[in-house]
Amino acid sequence: MDATNNKPTRQNTGRTLFLLAVCGIVAFIVLVIQLYKIMIIDHDQYQSQAVEQQVRETSITASRGTIYDTNMKMLAVSSSVDTIYISPVEMLKNGEDPEFIAQNLSEMLGVDYDVIMAKWKHTDSWYETVAKKVEKEVSDRVLEFKTKNRLTSVHLIEDSKRYYPYSTLAAQVIGFVGGENTGLEGIEAKYESTLRGSNGRIVRATTSGGTDMKFTGYENYYDAVDGSSIVLTIDSTVQFYLEKHLSQAIEDFALQNGAMGVVMDVNTGAVLGMASLPEYDLNDFLTLDEATTTKLLEKGLSNEEYDVLYRETLQSLWRNRVIADTYEPGSTFKIITLAAALEDGITTESETFDCKGEIWVRGRDADDPLKCWKTDGHGVQTLAEAAQHSCNVAFVTLGLRLGQARFYEYMDSFGFFDRTGIDLSGESYGIWWSTAQFTRPNSQAELAAASFGQTFNITPIQLITAVSAVANGGYLMEPYVVRQTLDSDGNVIYTHEPKVVRQVISEETSRRCNAILETVVSAAGATGKNAYVPGYRIAGKTGTGTKTAVQAETGEKEYWVSFIGYAPANDPQVAVLVVLDTPGDGSNVSISGGAMAAPVVGSILSDVLSYLGVEPDYSGANSNAVGITMPSLRDYTVSDAQDTLRALGFDVKVVGSGSKVMDQAPSGGQKVNSGAAVLLYTEGSKPNEMVEVPNLFGMTYAQARANMTAIGLYLRSTGVAPGSTSGANIIVSRQSVEAGGRVPFGSVIEVYLIDNDASIIEGVGQ
Repeated sequence: MDATNNKPTRQNTGRTLFLLAVCGIVAFIVLVIQLYKIMIIDHDQYQSQAVEQQVRETSITASRGTIYDTNMKMLAVSSSVDTIYISPVEMLKNGEDPEFIAQNLSEMLGVDYDVIMAKWKHTDSWYETVAKKVEKEVSDRVLEFKTKNRLTSVHLIEDSKRYYPYSTLAAQVIGFVGGENTGLEGIEAKYESTLRGSNGRIVRATTSGGTDMKFTGYENYYDAVDGSSIVLTIDSTVQFYLEKHLSQAIEDFALQNGAMGVVMDVNTGAVLGMASLPEYDLNDFLTLDEATTTKLLEKGLSNEEYDVLYRETLQSLWRNRVIADTYEPGSTFKIITLAAALEDGITTESETFDCKGEIWVRGRDADDPLKCWKTDGHGVQTLAEAAQHSCNVAFVTLGLRLGQARFYEYMDSFGFFDRTGIDLSGESYGIWWSTAQFTRPNSQAELAAASFGQTFNITPIQLITAVSAVANGGYLMEPYVVRQTLDSDGNVIYTHEPKVVRQVISEETSRRCNAILETVVSAAGATGKNAYVPGYRIAGKTGTGTKTAVQAETGEKEYWVSFIGYAPANDPQVAVLVVLDTPGDGSNVSISGGAMAAPVVGSILSDVLSYLGVEPDYSGANSNAVGITMPSLRDYTVSDAQDTLRALGFDVKVVGSGSKVMDQAPSGGQKVNSGAAVLLYTEGSKPNEMVEVPNLFGMTYAQARANMTAIGLYLRSTGVAPGSTSGANIIVSRQSVEAGGRVPFGSVIEVYLIDNDASIIEGVGQ
């Protein structure tokens, strides 16, 4: 064979070079595509993975903003705590004893030993949480344990925990935060973005094994930005008074479903107090109190049923019923009908109404007239007397004169068809008839019922906002609970300015309403007389309503009883609404707003007005309303002391045979009702003992006084008007020292009296 035939031809060489070039180009294209995918398309993914391998981040929790009351008392505050975690990777890498560590952490943190041991099994994990929100006292012990034993696998990270210094106070308003410091209810949830701040972080370089690189300088620190703080309009002292008296009402009247109350500045719409009772502990919001838990256990439920009911009960406690629940306002709504009638000029103070106990209304059957709560009628009465007696017939008459369309316009103007706009989450609408149904030409039944507050539902916040407009000159204010926002340095960055929604009645009409509604409390036979407070001019209105839906469903009668009052009537400053949900039968007090809710509002106003610096006026009829100040008679002769006391209207009893007074009961400076028996003790005669206070609830004043005198205690009464303490209907509604309490012999106990006369206490409208 010719050797030249084995040499590559130029053609073969060309083919080879071409193929190499093609392969090179294809390979290059593939490489470019892959590089493009890695560097461009998947850039973020690989960069993230690289960062995760090369750095470690530690979160720095921002401090949540503080919630203050209007006087800068802290209602919610965050404090520093720690999260304790372990690192199985570092435990293996450094040969540390997992059992030794688990045993000690279990004892210090109260975490089950087996739970910690199970976490060590995650041998590829750098972070296994053992305990969160650990108090500094405990975490310092963990740090000491870590340092003493030179442990690399135990770590502490600074965190924050929310505290509520007043525990249950204003619970439904404030709300609470969850395990991740996120607001879940109330102000905490509504203003989450304002309060929470922004977490910081520490970024450190790590070795290929994942441990921190030392002496590299590769560390970035990103500061946490603390949250802003919020200043509420809530006054913690006013809130305390509100909750104290609502709690007492729950006990006194065996309320089945608790109570609601709100205190408002009538001139600005600022909410000074808001409560829905029963309350709950903000520091332990997932736990029911022992009494409630016992009631649930007594139902004999399965575990699953019990758990469901437990959760539902908790959620009902968290609910701010003042803004979220609707109810039938009853005769408290007559304030709105009165204001509309006076504003439209369809009645005057001098007009009289003849109530025969019923009135026929178009749309009702001829044999089914609308009844007044006093079925035998009130007779002839003026407009003010009709308000005092809460006469359904008179107010239906006013509603019919206004007419369906005009009445509906007033309801819209007073804000009953809209939310009030209060700066809280969860506000509900009222439940009203549609315009078409309310204005039907062949029926005025809806108009008649609405004119005295029946068969529709509104929220408590809607009612007090509307009544505040009647009180303040006619200006409907937007209610609010947040007064200011402060940055982390305490600088004011937002201030809420009171907002007038619109003027609904004239200032003159407002003045006339205030004068009429004052008589509902001050007049002798008025339904609101139990809201009387010596020295203060209070205007207001009672309300008693049936839960129509409950009665239709179960056949059982349940009631809302309520009272709304404001003071001073001649210059209104503050309004109080109390709604009591389903009183029990065993209190011996008439189930009505006048007998139950009115004295509660009176007690609240007495405390709140005094606290706010509204001076009482004890002139005229009120001169003896707060009792007579007992003179100090120590070292007087018995004869001179007797003369002094008798001149003040007291009875006197001398104990001992000496000639000089060594002590007395009641002691000097205490206020006591006129006519009380005063004990004068001569040398060595005064007993040195403590006395158990009896239960005076439901007793007449005479009975209570006799019981107290027999054991050496004294009474000072408030509540009903001066000179009205006698009679079988005047009974003790509450007492300053609870039954069973022990006080020194000769102490003065204050009792609140109410008039339980069924002939003047408004019943449920028909």
